[in-house]
Amino acid sequence: MLIRLTTRYLKPYSGLLIAVVILQTIGTLASLWLPSLNAEIIDQGVSRGDLDQIWRTGGIMLAVTLIQVVCAILAVRAGALAAMGFGRDVRAALFGRVLSFSSRELNSFGAPSLITRNTNDVQQIQMLVVMTCTMVVAAPITMVGGVVMALREDPGLTLLLAVIVPILGAFMVLLVTRMAPLFRTMQTRIDTLNRVLREQITGIRVVRAFTREEREAARFDVANGELTATTTSVGRHMALMFPTVMFIMNISSVAVVWFGGQRIASGDLMVGQLTAFIAYLIQILMAVMMASFMLFMAPRAAVSAERISEVLDTESSVAPPAQGVRPAESLGRVEFAGLGFTYPGAEEPVLHDIAFVAEPGRTTAIIGSTGAGKTTLLNLVPRLFDATAGAVLIDGVDVRDYDPDALWARIGLVPQKPFLFSGTVASNLRYGKPDATDEELWEALRIAQAEDFVREMAGGLDASISQGGTNVSGGQRQRLSIARALVKKPQVFLFDDSFSALDVATDARLRAALGPVTHEASVIVVAQRVATIRNADQIIVLEHGRIVGIGQHTELLDACPTYAEIVDSQLTAEEAA
Repeated sequence: MLIRLTTRYLKPYSGLLIAVVILQTIGTLASLWLPSLNAEIIDQGVSRGDLDQIWRTGGIMLAVTLIQVVCAILAVRAGALAAMGFGRDVRAALFGRVLSFSSRELNSFGAPSLITRNTNDVQQIQMLVVMTCTMVVAAPITMVGGVVMALREDPGLTLLLAVIVPILGAFMVLLVTRMAPLFRTMQTRIDTLNRVLREQITGIRVVRAFTREEREAARFDVANGELTATTTSVGRHMALMFPTVMFIMNISSVAVVWFGGQRIASGDLMVGQLTAFIAYLIQILMAVMMASFMLFMAPRAAVSAERISEVLDTESSVAPPAQGVRPAESLGRVEFAGLGFTYPGAEEPVLHDIAFVAEPGRTTAIIGSTGAGKTTLLNLVPRLFDATAGAVLIDGVDVRDYDPDALWARIGLVPQKPFLFSGTVASNLRYGKPDATDEELWEALRIAQAEDFVREMAGGLDASISQGGTNVSGGQRQRLSIARALVKKPQVFLFDDSFSALDVATDARLRAALGPVTHEASVIVVAQRVATIRNADQIIVLEHGRIVGIGQHTELLDACPTYAEIVDSQLTAEEAA
């Protein structure tokens, strides 16, 4: 997964990666030359007192160092640009894929997990890409080139490398293999912590209303403690790495000095050569350590890549058609033809053989007990889900055959839980029609019975709205959501229990004001209150996912016991008549 993901999204940055390879090669070769030059200064200049040799070789060392520094800076910059571009593209791909998901996929992954995958998981792979761009060329060249240069200085001492390097490599591999499962657990526990935190922040009012602060604090402590324990375990393993590497490096240096000192005493080795050999030894061990560190980061990046690929490889259950239909004329006639729907994994369908027509210029109301399938039925019109049996047709065309933009252009949805975006009143109202004028916005607010409170807000249309609309009341959120749909002027209005937070008087005024505006559109209203829908042109009564009554208020009172029972539970005999 990791290789496939990085290959796919780093392809546009192949030019930068080639530049990294070239620059890293030049810089690494320059760094390998420096210890030999230093040995030459010591053995040819210092030992003989040859100042010209010292100045000449020192000048070369400065030039080589300058080349190394310039190449390193340019290589890191090119690698960083490639890694940041990679991260940007992966995040954009993830976001685009999530936008295409239906409610089924969104519920399957969960919002906290999707946020973690688009932030933390992408960052883990970015870090690996940066390290790879920095070390992928330098580490192998340093290891191979260092051994070659060490052999030039003294073949006998080079035998020590055959013992030291495998020991260090084996330790690093053992450490990496032990950490791979820990990284997988860590990412899962980050998901859990984000989920708990998100629930507690969004549900803070409920938490306080039921005085459950202590319980929620305990839940957070459990999630936080599990993540801390896993992270601490990872930290312990990381803490072992550098001291162990330094220990091996220092023991190796002592061994080289010990054996090298004996060879100097016997006249087989010069001091400068021993100094150069030690420098090459350190370079080789550092390269082994950095290469191992990349392997150290790879397991966590691999887990992150797997989680990201899981999202990118998931196809939406509501897939757009290959050739989407864009009808030239739209009346807004909605037909439910033998509709059925079953949730994934459910034993029984939620909806059974739903068949009725919502005509333009008429109001169709849907009522029933909790769990009857009212919201599910409404969600099938804009394809938040796709029907598992039968079809929903708008103007005679199956919604599954519509071009998605053309379908949504015909629909104005006011969901059961109204949601406002951070911004202003105006930016929220223009969400479905960006070019709407201020006059159109005020007209929609007037119809939605929201004009008065918006005018009282500081700034009016420019008044600030917090994320989710938390700085306005539930009733105000509902009215602003209704106004947002009215601004769009669709051919089909879908109101999913959108008047529940309104008082009876405001509800009545709003429904009266809606009539003239929606007289050419199909209006489908899901409601719990009989008073909201009693004047509808057509009332659909649902029970256990089946239609048990269709007609107007007075007809259903006599012909549908379920409807009569609902009316009796809400209205007096005088009100029901």
